[in-house]
Amino acid sequence: MSAETYRDAWGIPHLRAADADELARAQGRVTARDRAWQLEVERHRAQGTSASFLGPEALSWDRLARRARLADTARRCFTALEAKDPETAAWVRAYVDGVNEGLAACDAPEFARVDLTPGRWEPWTPLAVWLATHILFAGFPAKLWREHITAHLGPDAVALFATDGPGTAGSNGWLVSGERTATGHAIVAGDPHRFIEDPGVYQQIHLSCPEFDVVGLAVPGVPGIAHFGHTGTVAWAITNAMADYQDLYRERLRRTGAGVEALGPDGAWHRAARHTETIHVAGEESVDVEVIETDRGPVIAGGPEGLDDGTPAALSLRYPPRVTADLGFGALLPLLRARRVADVDRALDAWAEPVNVVQAADTEGGLLHRVAGRVPVRASANSLRPVLAWEPGHEWTGWHTPPRAGLTEGIAVMANQRGPAAPLGVEFAPPHRADRIAALLAGKDDWSAADMPAIHTDTHLASAGPLLDRIAALDDLSPEAAALRDRLLAWDRHMDADSTEAAAYAAVRGAVVRRLAAHPALAPAAVAPAYPEVLLPWLALVPRVAYALEHLLRADDLYGVDRAEAVRAALEEVAARPPAGTWGDTHRLAPWRALPDTSDGREEPRLPGDHDCVLCTSAVPGLTDRAARGPAARYVWDLADRQHSRWVVPHGASGVPGSPHHRDQQTLWLDGELAPVITDFDRLTKETDD
Repeated sequence: MSAETYRDAWGIPHLRAADADELARAQGRVTARDRAWQLEVERHRAQGTSASFLGPEALSWDRLARRARLADTARRCFTALEAKDPETAAWVRAYVDGVNEGLAACDAPEFARVDLTPGRWEPWTPLAVWLATHILFAGFPAKLWREHITAHLGPDAVALFATDGPGTAGSNGWLVSGERTATGHAIVAGDPHRFIEDPGVYQQIHLSCPEFDVVGLAVPGVPGIAHFGHTGTVAWAITNAMADYQDLYRERLRRTGAGVEALGPDGAWHRAARHTETIHVAGEESVDVEVIETDRGPVIAGGPEGLDDGTPAALSLRYPPRVTADLGFGALLPLLRARRVADVDRALDAWAEPVNVVQAADTEGGLLHRVAGRVPVRASANSLRPVLAWEPGHEWTGWHTPPRAGLTEGIAVMANQRGPAAPLGVEFAPPHRADRIAALLAGKDDWSAADMPAIHTDTHLASAGPLLDRIAALDDLSPEAAALRDRLLAWDRHMDADSTEAAAYAAVRGAVVRRLAAHPALAPAAVAPAYPEVLLPWLALVPRVAYALEHLLRADDLYGVDRAEAVRAALEEVAARPPAGTWGDTHRLAPWRALPDTSDGREEPRLPGDHDCVLCTSAVPGLTDRAARGPAARYVWDLADRQHSRWVVPHGASGVPGSPHHRDQQTLWLDGELAPVITDFDRLTKETDD
């Protein structure tokens, strides 16, 4: 049969075809119809060509993409995939053929706004999109921050500021075994936290052919369903393991008549690969970029002349796919074909990056809780900071065996805290979200899929404790500040959108963050080294103070900073000019869009939650209450009956402005509700035969 496309009431595509390749082609076609503009933005970002139509704001990213050799790495990985796994390579080609067919007929309005015509996808483009999406996922720039703060405050500062940084991606995930559910079958649920983009980073989709029938969340531009899926008999989901699998090297480079050489750990100079690429910038002159690669990896900052501030050493990046020519795409088809937990487990042995904690369950009672991905074995110093390329002892010597874990009283919870991946990482998220989810799940033994949104949307903020303790210790306050103190101490610590107390707490917190960051003991760290702009968010002082605030307030000493006085001054400041409304009045969704949204001028939606709540909607205290990060999807996989499963995304299934399904799930998402997962084709509306 030819491929058939169906839609449910939310416009979610359900595809049926005769075989896996034809299904992949249909997935590519329908993705191009629904997400044409998004696909082209991602293709250009992966190639380092986005400034050609987005302008100079995209230039820093394009420089990184070029210098890190993202497109070239994707080509290498696809060539290796063809040799090692021709079936998967053919399947990826089929998807790309579908994308090209769909783009040829697309009518997304954004193209006209920037005078852009969709370009041609190559067989390696999905791999490049995957790599570009995740190259910063492990947060390698955090090593630059540790080096930076150590230089200003000493090595003890690293632990004080260690927390889930502003640039990392996280997730909540929990697995409830059948012994703790009303049906006797497991439930897998959670929500990935990423930058909220419009269109969204996840695509709800249903893929059906004689080999498999899978519903899940796909990454637009990549075939199959990698992160979150349900085949009917087995379901899986992931969270960020917070593993460290990328290294930075200080390189000593020199120019010669033949090109560029790099000093190696053997004390000898070795020829480095070098060439020049040109980045076209809309509205400005083109920019030439020198691309250099040493035996460690591509040089992403500086060159033979050093950095712009005169620092003599350049900076190279070593990341697994550049070393192995393997992005883990060999896991994608086996995941779709999985019938039991053991099948998912075997498929994940081929997973490369990003490194994830995976939870899975099947209808026969099988359970899985493991780490998946490739982490190199090397010296501990490599994980902490940039190391010297010309010193021996920093080479990679093998790969860690991914750890496994079990369940505790029938439950496993992962929220980027220290867990099974602890031996593979350096910094992890505070335990607040994980502890809160575990406490809520301990409340009963008959959980159902319908119960799970109450966990998704919990707004309790455990990390408020240290600041409230400091506030409680204050005396000799003005009457207004004393009244504000009493209000905050009586507050239930829930960051609800309609809470005036949550707004007051956030205002005091922001004022404390600004005062600490401005203190002479810390303020010098606000001046970042001359690294590329795209890396600077990891080096910004105010967000670092904000996300480490509880540690900074609890430390025995903070470099002589009078924290009691800072908290007192912040409380008096807010008492004199209190917030005019509720938390949701300023805590609003600020999604990233490649082009500013001019379609309807809607006000940004009000949000509950906060960075350390289970409902993780991350603002940057001290800078803004607007949230650019949050749940990029929510899902509940029911192993008793797949059609009792639920899901939602922040916007809608379509990426086309003006489509009825562009934002029709947003109200559900804001209210903490979920849409039903429908897999019965008799309940769907047929759209077309392709």
